[in-house]
Amino acid sequence: MSTPQNLPLRHIAIIMDGNGRWATRQGLSRSDGHDAGARTVRTVVRECRAMGIEYLTLYTFSRENWNRSADEVHFLFDLLVLFLRKELPDLLDQRIRLRIAGEMDRLPLAARKALQHAIGKTAECDSMTLTLALNYSGRDEIARACRKLVESGITPGEITADRIADHLYTAGYPDPDLVIRTSGELRTSNFLPFQTAYSEYYFTPTLWPDFTAEELRKAITDFSMRDRRFGKAHEEDA
Repeated sequence: MSTPQNLPLRHIAIIMDGNGRWATRQGLSRSDGHDAGARTVRTVVRECRAMGIEYLTLYTFSRENWNRSADEVHFLFDLLVLFLRKELPDLLDQRIRLRIAGEMDRLPLAARKALQHAIGKTAECDSMTLTLALNYSGRDEIARACRKLVESGITPGEITADRIADHLYTAGYPDPDLVIRTSGELRTSNFLPFQTAYSEYYFTPTLWPDFTAEELRKAITDFSMRDRRFGKAHEEDA
């Protein structure tokens, strides 16, 4: 199978969906589903690193997710803290840099501290950048970038797409080449709307806890067979 080394594939973004449905089908609690989903994160991160992917961005917790039950939200952030503590040695060993996309201020104190610790420890890592979209909203990210431009004193005529991109959470990243969404849902859910203008999407009915390394390779194989034109006409149509 083709690998990223001979594909124009630097950045994969994933909408991880289906933990709750997976748990229901297994006769388990939603917490069990999130536990299983965390194990899949570990698998996918390691597989992307092994394949030479430079950037991996995971939609971890959206602004809308605060509407879930208080118990579920509490469990999710406890799970995040545990995940970071367990995985930090491996991130360092594999030289994976951790970054966050989203507003951290509202996150529970323990989660903020664990994130800040892991971000600081991995700051000099250079093999792959793993970004967790936490308390994230794509529309709010664009509005935030525009506010920063206004605060900098820029005039309306000087506002460009490149300048907006420079003020996004992903400033300095290449735009995602491939966006994967699991669980069969066919929507983008306010995830990286600016950055994914020309991204390829791959939708799979596989629930996130069942998304294996082989499923990831299937998505990449599908991507490898596409003709990316970035809005340009096909040569046969020119």
